[in-house]
Amino acid sequence: MEETIPGTEAAQIPQQRGTSLLETAVRYAEERHWDVLPGTWLVPVGGTHRCSCGDPACRAPGAHPAREDWAAHATGSATVARRMWQKQQTASILLPTGRTFDAVDVPETAGFLALARMQRMELTLGPVTLAPDRRMRFFVLPGAGAKVPDLVRRLGWAPRALDLVVLGEGAYVVAPPTRCGTWGAVQWACRPTAANRWLPDVEELISALVYACGRDR
Repeated sequence: MEETIPGTEAAQIPQQRGTSLLETAVRYAEERHWDVLPGTWLVPVGGTHRCSCGDPACRAPGAHPAREDWAAHATGSATVARRMWQKQQTASILLPTGRTFDAVDVPETAGFLALARMQRMELTLGPVTLAPDRRMRFFVLPGAGAKVPDLVRRLGWAPRALDLVVLGEGAYVVAPPTRCGTWGAVQWACRPTAANRWLPDVEELISALVYACGRDR
């Protein structure tokens, strides 16, 4: 069953219900050919939930890598993914960036403004996540990090003046339906579908993203 969050004018965000993390991770690897990695998970402690990393002040409880060499253990094999999540079925789903996709990370308010603008421009969007940290991540083709600074300058902005970050090699995106502590679950603002299997280049989206981030300063 899917529900939508009221009050999102730029995009209706479907909530995932009844889908296990294990099956979702396997589907990401099998259907989207994304590398996946099980991260930390939530552990019930004294009526609340804490991160399996053991740090009571963890800033991303249940939603970060469980080991320092995490990047080497990501897999694009559905079979291997199933085996990894069977060991800990509540482990978060992490998607390493810089491989099959990069992600442009912007504040939620700018992200919804950019989505509305992109829809009016009839741009082809890739998947977009919305996380409880109130950040949105737009999936684009790999290599965006090398392009974005110059593209931003051409649009009249200094790259450091905008709250816009590219997640590439060595980074990751927390994937739906992973829960982040008591703050809620990561959701899709724009779901992966057959229509957006081919990702846009960052050049196609950067104008709308820069405009929105500029308005959001």
